[in-house]
Amino acid sequence: MGHLPKLIEDLALILIVAAFVVLIFRKIKQPLVLGYIIAGFLVSPNFKIFPSIADSENIKTLAEIGVIFLLFSLGLEFSFKKLMNVGGSASVTAFIEIIFITVAGYFTGKLLGWSTMDSMFLGGMLASSSTTIIIRAFDELGVKTKNFAKTVFGVLVVEDIVVILLMVLLSTIAVTKEFEGIQILFTVAKLLFFLGLWFLLGIFLLPTFLKKIKHLVDEEILLILSIGLCLGMVLLATNVGFSAELGAFVMGSIIAETTLAEKVEHTLKPVKDLFGAVFFVSVGMMINYDAMITYAWPILIVTLLTLFGKMVSSTLGALISGQPLKQSVQVGMSMAQIGEFAFIVATLGLSLGVISDFLFPVAVGVSAITTFTTPYLIKFSEPFYNWLVKVIPPKYLAKINKYSANTQSIQAENSWQTILKSYGRIIVINGIIIIAVYLLFSNFIIPTINENLESNDIKNIIGNALPILFILPFLWALMAKRPSSGSYKELWTKTKYNRGPLLIIEIARFVLGIAFLGFFLDRFASTQISFFITIPVALILIIFFSKKLNRFYNRLEKRFISNLNDRSEKSDPDAVTRLAGKTDGMSNLAAWDVHIIELEVNPLADYIGKNLNELQWREKYGINIGYIRRGEKLIHTPDRNQILMPYDKVGIIATDDQFQIFKFIFDSRELVPEQNTDHIKLGKILINHHSPAKGLSIRESGIRDKTDGLVIAIRRGDERILNPDSSEILQVDDIVWVVGNGKKIEKLNVEI
Repeated sequence: MGHLPKLIEDLALILIVAAFVVLIFRKIKQPLVLGYIIAGFLVSPNFKIFPSIADSENIKTLAEIGVIFLLFSLGLEFSFKKLMNVGGSASVTAFIEIIFITVAGYFTGKLLGWSTMDSMFLGGMLASSSTTIIIRAFDELGVKTKNFAKTVFGVLVVEDIVVILLMVLLSTIAVTKEFEGIQILFTVAKLLFFLGLWFLLGIFLLPTFLKKIKHLVDEEILLILSIGLCLGMVLLATNVGFSAELGAFVMGSIIAETTLAEKVEHTLKPVKDLFGAVFFVSVGMMINYDAMITYAWPILIVTLLTLFGKMVSSTLGALISGQPLKQSVQVGMSMAQIGEFAFIVATLGLSLGVISDFLFPVAVGVSAITTFTTPYLIKFSEPFYNWLVKVIPPKYLAKINKYSANTQSIQAENSWQTILKSYGRIIVINGIIIIAVYLLFSNFIIPTINENLESNDIKNIIGNALPILFILPFLWALMAKRPSSGSYKELWTKTKYNRGPLLIIEIARFVLGIAFLGFFLDRFASTQISFFITIPVALILIIFFSKKLNRFYNRLEKRFISNLNDRSEKSDPDAVTRLAGKTDGMSNLAAWDVHIIELEVNPLADYIGKNLNELQWREKYGINIGYIRRGEKLIHTPDRNQILMPYDKVGIIATDDQFQIFKFIFDSRELVPEQNTDHIKLGKILINHHSPAKGLSIRESGIRDKTDGLVIAIRRGDERILNPDSSEILQVDDIVWVVGNGKKIEKLNVEI
């Protein structure tokens, strides 16, 4: 009989036990993650009844691969553009909650007598709620289409990326044993630089490469290629001083911007599920029953901290961001749990050898308890709000409501804000690329040249000329590229007082470019040659070849933007992006509880064939129809004569209360909006003293035609006018809410 490796025996035991345990958990409708953890405990040496695994080291290696694939899969679901879609309210809520619970976790650990590293990793473990548990609870309770759910999913998006950054900081601190603020700031700056560089290069190169080979790629090749890219980025990340998990997440996020993202995610799913199961089983294997009994009080204390700390901080964060009290309470009571990331953070600490073994039982115990409490907290959030309204004095309720209303009155972005953002993007993006070229030459190219050439003169010529050729287009952009927004022209021509600040900005970026150039050349050649020859020659080249550099840079920029938008134009988004909301406008309008829900027309509905004028839905139920998607055709802001057909996808704009009544009238199954409606946004237009629309009715202002939009609300001082009549006269300082083409709304803001 042939020899069978112990790894195969262990895998057989793990997978058989895990399969039976998760079947039971599926039957009792509990998270499968907990099932895997319990299966791991059953096959561990700590549980004497079942056979135990023989080679724990091999299982740990497989578990590390599992973490890599889990983070790679998370990156595929993430996409860099998701953060831009989250909105301000969810971001504010997330940061307040993360800061509070991380700091509270650290001090709780210190009060329990734990070491500094144990306390820091406890704070990191508590920083993220469980997306899996929340999605399951929302589905079971039927609240996924409610307005507060969008804020919750937006918070989860921000939490995921912040926890990735926390893991990098924790691993750096664990390795260097340094807690100085300067070292931490340097680590953050280094991390942001490499994230920006990887994102720019990845989006510029990878989608183009995948499009070129698309006709050659089947599922087998795609699986091998995606895993190879993932492990390649893991290797690169570890070589520059970051964790393997960060590399996997970044590569997943880059692939998420390509048109093959969904196909990669689908192809990779069995591999991710297999190794992910092994990882969570390995988590269970680290559980010591005696340790859980010993640390029962810490488990209880951390559980209470998680429940009440995350509930209070999330509620407070939502209130500060301008959400109404009811929605804030619902958000807070949805976030009170920890999940998969707690185990990943704890695994990181153990692999680095800087935390104690008892943190795993604590994490598992807290996760198990909060998993069971989450559905009940979500279910009772509305009754709890109703109780709060009775308990809180009316004057405080009035102040909360006034604050929430005033937060929504933030003025529309002015031209200066647009210009400064454009300048910021130009400087940051091109600065990152110039620094990256410097690192490439200083670490690889110049050392190679110095090793193979003997003449110092030739070394100086190459050291001056070659780097300049590489950075010249980006140096030109940093020093001379004008923002593409029409706001620049408006500021320059509108009033002469704007010209001084604009000239100062132009001079400052020119000086910054010279400083970049001087720093760059000082590292590769003698100062005299750089100062008297290379810098003047570089400036002359920039001036005389400005048009050619402009055309070359614009081609690069066009390629990058095309790759970045490729997926949004051709494929569906992931669930969390869609649920996270579409714009800041959506988040700002949340104080009125208005949001977009997409419904599909039931083929048996009795209103099929009737036009919207006959149905009178706006008049009867207060809802608006933002768009109708019929196959490949998208109908913006349909007029009153438009009819509904079977299987039309209809974008309903309504409050939670309006929707609860209207969904029975519509008689349709609920769907999540698809990506090709992403350009339909809720935006706001400020009517000021210079606006040509001032004193005109909505119909006369032409807002509908100019935005392909529909005016759904007007904010006038403390007054809110929902569904205004087309004869409503627009007044100075009105904030007009429009659903329509996002780009046209932004353009109209500049014109009006």
